[in-house]
Amino acid sequence: MYVPEPMWENGGLRDALVRGTQALKMGCSTDFGNFLTAVIDRKSFDKIKGFLDNAKASSDCEIICGGNCDDSKGYFVEPTIIFTNNPEYETMCNELFGPVLTVTTYDPAEYEKTLKICSETSDYGLTGAVFARDRRAVKIADEVLKFAAGNYYVNDKCTGAAVGEQPFGGSRKSGTNDKTGTILNNLRWTSPRTIKETFAPLNDPLWPCNSELP
Repeated sequence: MYVPEPMWENGGLRDALVRGTQALKMGCSTDFGNFLTAVIDRKSFDKIKGFLDNAKASSDCEIICGGNCDDSKGYFVEPTIIFTNNPEYETMCNELFGPVLTVTTYDPAEYEKTLKICSETSDYGLTGAVFARDRRAVKIADEVLKFAAGNYYVNDKCTGAAVGEQPFGGSRKSGTNDKTGTILNNLRWTSPRTIKETFAPLNDPLWPCNSELP
């Protein structure tokens, strides 16, 4: 998450985001009052825990909310916010598939430069979102982030796509951008065949450029 620097501390976004995250209820999926539940399996749990352990030991970032894990009954990862001044820090560049958000701030005067950094610092391209009231800012982001995410959102959260209703698919290391939920995905399951038939007889295998110039 890239935030304009004036909005983060003085604008109150940091404190509001921490409060909102700490208020999220986590527990068993059979209780519909829970907003989030365990990650999918041990492999995912160990991967995310590894990133959190690295963050706790790193001088390059700070955990400002959450950071704990519990596998005593299920694979639970506490909703976590990491702050860093390094847009190339590992959790800014990898897909974690867990409740971990990494935040960095930028100078609003360097908006377009920051968009380019955002686009170029990850090998993954599943989803992304831009939040802005300024339509010019939205248009610039749309252009610069053209290849940054297979599913791109404007003023909406970038998780929880309605499968079967909303085309969904990521690019880069996130997939082949097949767009599950649309007819475009059907091409993935076909085997295209090209047929060429020639009716003029071929007299030799040479190309016109192979012949001697007059």
